[in-house]
Amino acid sequence: MYDNKAFQRLMDDGRTNGEVISLKGLDLMIKGLEGASVNSLILFECGERGLVRAIHDHCVEVLAFSVKNIRIGTVGVLEQETYQAGVGDALVGRVMNVAGEALDGKGAITPTGYAEVFATAPGVAERQLVDKQLVSGVAIVDSLFPLVLGQRMAILGDSKTGKSTFLRQLTTSQAQEGRVVIYVLIAKRQIEIDALIQHLNTTGAIKRSIVIVASAFESLSLAYLAPYVGCTVGEYFWRQGKDVVVVYDDLSSHAKIYRELSLLAEVSPGRDSYPGDMFYAHSSLLERAGKLAKGGGTLTALPVVLTPNDDITSYLSTSLMSITDGQIIFDQDNFRRGVRPAVNVGLSVSRVGGRVQSPEWKTLTVNLFRKLADYRQAAEFAQFGSELAAQTQADLALGRSVYEIYRQTPQELHSVTAQYLMLATVLAGGGKVTINIPLLKKLATERAAGKPAEDWSQEVQQLLAQVKVGVSV
Repeated sequence: MYDNKAFQRLMDDGRTNGEVISLKGLDLMIKGLEGASVNSLILFECGERGLVRAIHDHCVEVLAFSVKNIRIGTVGVLEQETYQAGVGDALVGRVMNVAGEALDGKGAITPTGYAEVFATAPGVAERQLVDKQLVSGVAIVDSLFPLVLGQRMAILGDSKTGKSTFLRQLTTSQAQEGRVVIYVLIAKRQIEIDALIQHLNTTGAIKRSIVIVASAFESLSLAYLAPYVGCTVGEYFWRQGKDVVVVYDDLSSHAKIYRELSLLAEVSPGRDSYPGDMFYAHSSLLERAGKLAKGGGTLTALPVVLTPNDDITSYLSTSLMSITDGQIIFDQDNFRRGVRPAVNVGLSVSRVGGRVQSPEWKTLTVNLFRKLADYRQAAEFAQFGSELAAQTQADLALGRSVYEIYRQTPQELHSVTAQYLMLATVLAGGGKVTINIPLLKKLATERAAGKPAEDWSQEVQQLLAQVKVGVSV
């Protein structure tokens, strides 16, 4: 007889079982477990759990969630044919760990059901084209690199360049739209976890959010599973026809954890010591995003990637950029120059964003890219002399005004209509007039309230007349 009642019940049911014969870190070898398959869940007599990682000729390799009470000779029994996570509406508004245990002090979480964690992504026949914009409320992103519901957009940048601030703004805007936001924290410090939860509570976004936490002090196995569990929870709402946004913060830490687990299991290392299936580990996760043909639900994936010293040519960065439909890159140089958000306009791209823009927005976006390129060129010339041509001065003034529009505080969000009015007004000035940017933001926000972004040419001219405070060139 065993003290663990759940374990005893499984043994009484005649479930296949086996005995630990080798223990190396979190990597176990178990003799027995005939009939178990990869990704089966194993329950040990001590109460710990593990995931079947590989099937060998004479034993089964299991990745333990914790080895605190596991010893040589410990018996394990098959608990689930495939590892499943709890899903359901009861998870919304809660903070939980990877095992589904509440971390917010609001009582136990009772899931509606369970779903396979390592599910296969929907096929082409089950999907349809993404066709609706995801408005982040951040002007530089919505105007130049529009996000689309169902898109996979990588967020890259070094530490302290504004990635988390942008994601919090996006989380707030999506919660205000009534969408479900799932925020997966992977190997984060407690201070970072607390900061996110405090922001969600302060803004009220927690009411539409699910936070899944794998702290830096938790088991490597659970941290490895965190993004897959987050995706599984999101798929529950996705298949109900709802719009879901999943933030994976961050997949750089996830990759390092997977590398460490693979090296402990003596898997042959590849480039940068990552295992050969590193690309598959992330592509199989991010392919579970898109728009379903049945119900029209969308799942938007936003993986975060750390790029030390702004190196976007590393193995992990290039791997994730090749999987996703675009990337927003946060730049250290821009951050030091005071550009907020510190988005690198030259390297960022949204490969599907153009299809959701109106003709007016497309024209405006093309003009913005052109004028910002002129601004960068004029800024280089300005370093070599004080006497500048009138057009160069106009390019500098216009670029500064555009970036002043783009400068937003963490609490500042703008609708696409307000963004259009602000940016179109600045472009209409051509850099040849001085514009009161704070007044322009205020008036544009007031006039855009509840109105769609259409042909605002007359409105733009009226705004320009109101905010013009002088001639700059």
